[in-house]
Amino acid sequence: MDLAHPEWNAKNLFIRDDKKRHYYLISVKGDKRVDLKTFRKRYGLRALSFASENDLLTIMGLTPGSVTPLGLLNDADCKVHFYLDAEFVGNLIGVHPNDNTATVWLNADTLVNLIKAHGNDVDIVELNG
Repeated sequence: MDLAHPEWNAKNLFIRDDKKRHYYLISVKGDKRVDLKTFRKRYGLRALSFASENDLLTIMGLTPGSVTPLGLLNDADCKVHFYLDAEFVGNLIGVHPNDNTATVWLNADTLVNLIKAHGNDVDIVELNG
């Protein structure tokens, strides 16, 4: 099935630091790659790696392949810091509705406001790739 707006499809990475104390969700345009070493250095973070399936389920109530910024609404303790690719600002973003069988399109600014209102930290960042 073709996506309605493939140029605004998001790729989402759920990562953690090496001490398993801090969790991050990075949403980037689907055609970009994120170098975790470069990202970590740029934002002053500890060494990063992908979080486990168990962490994903426990913190955001999601399964692998279904990672989405909307899952942050399940993060009761607001422990996940959200980083959004600046290219989305003022544009659409395509994300899963907590299930990878569909994609929903919404204004990225609305998504950011929703996540901030929930209580998660949000940073808009320049991600090259």
